[in-house]
Amino acid sequence: MSILANKDTKVIVQGITGNQASFHTRRSIEYGTNIVGGVTPNKGGTEFLGVPVFNKVSEAVKETKATASILFVPAKFVVDAAREAIEAELELLVCISDNIPISDMIRIREMLKGSKTTLIGPNTPGVITPNEARLGIFPENIHNKGHIGVISRSSTLTYEAVIEINRAKMGQSTVIGLGDDMVIGSDFTTSVEKFIHDDETKAIVIIGTLGGTYEEELSEYYQSLKKKKPIIGFVAGRSVPYMTNVGYAGDIITKGHISAQDKKNSMSKAGIVTIDRINDLHHELLNLVK
Repeated sequence: MSILANKDTKVIVQGITGNQASFHTRRSIEYGTNIVGGVTPNKGGTEFLGVPVFNKVSEAVKETKATASILFVPAKFVVDAAREAIEAELELLVCISDNIPISDMIRIREMLKGSKTTLIGPNTPGVITPNEARLGIFPENIHNKGHIGVISRSSTLTYEAVIEINRAKMGQSTVIGLGDDMVIGSDFTTSVEKFIHDDETKAIVIIGTLGGTYEEELSEYYQSLKKKKPIIGFVAGRSVPYMTNVGYAGDIITKGHISAQDKKNSMSKAGIVTIDRINDLHHELLNLVK
C-alpha cells in the first residue's frame, strides 16, 4: 500500500506547458505516474506530452476524473491556482512553487479549512511512492519499494535519508517532502497519522528543521497514541547559532529557546528514537525493524 498517491491516482499538472513542468511531467510519465491531463489558461483544447490540456482545473477534473494535481506556476499565481484545485475538490495538491508570500499562504490555509484537499508544499520536492507515482521533482532513480515512510522538511536531506534506508536494504513506502517555505500546507502529525494506518509501512523517518513547532506538536501526538509504529527523528541545525535574521517567527518570538536540541529532546521524551547524524539512520533502522 501507500499513502497520498499510488499507480491508480489520476493526476493533472497545473502549468504543464512551462519549462520545469514539462521536464518533470515527462519524467513522471516515464516513471509510470498516471498523468491524465494538464491545465494552462488559453491553451485548452490542445494536447501536450500526450495528454489533453484544459483552461481550468474544474474542466480537467470533469473530463479526466483526476483526484490530484501538481502545481508548477509562478509564486504570484499560486493563490488562484490553489483556489481552483480546492474548489474542484481535489484530494491532493502538491505545490512545487517556492517563496510564496506568507500572506498568500495564510489565505490558502483558510481555503483548505473544511475542504477535501490535502496540500503538500509549497517549495517541496513532492510525493513519491516508489515504482508507482512521482508527483513532483524527486530524483526517482534513488527510490526503492519498501516499508519505511519518510516525512521531511528538508528537500536535500530527504534524499540522504532515502539513501540511508537503501543502505539498510529496506526501501520506502511513500516519501513526502512537506516543503521548505516558512508556512506550509501539511505537517508531521497529519502525515504520521496516515502512515500509522498504512499496513505496509513498518516504521517512519522524520527529518525536522529549525523554525516552527511542527516537531513538538508531533511529539505530543505520538505520546498520546495507543497504537504506535517506530519513528526515527533527525533535526537539522544543531550547529547553527541563533540568529533573528533567519526569518522564522517562532524562533524570533522565543528568542532562540526552541533550538534543534530542544526539538530533539521533545521527540526523545515522547518515545521517538533520535539520531545526531543522518548517516546513522541505517544503523537505527536495522535495530528497530527486524
